[in-house]
Amino acid sequence: MKRASLNFLAVAGLSLGLFAFGSIKEGGIQGKVTPSEGAKEVVAVAGTDTLRSQLSNGTFVFSNVKKGTYTIWVKANAPYKDASVENVAVTDSATTDIGEIKLQQ
Repeated sequence: MKRASLNFLAVAGLSLGLFAFGSIKEGGIQGKVTPSEGAKEVVAVAGTDTLRSQLSNGTFVFSNVKKGTYTIWVKANAPYKDASVENVAVTDSATTDIGEIKLQQ
């Protein structure tokens, strides 16, 4: 009887632990580049991780981003200059909106 109770508690504890870790979702980063025709690529870098995002009318979204601090690099088309935003913090289950990145000529 004691053994059955211990087995039940072990299984219940393991199930609860797996549920807790399974519910953690990765975060995201979003923003907008203006003028939209000035940007050709947006990249997020953290350590050795490099993520690329598609641009749609200057808007970009990085999904399924690991928790951490990122630098966002905007690769520009001439005559605009490349731009960056540093120290973009990403937390689990949240999308960080960095707002508007204005490209300079």
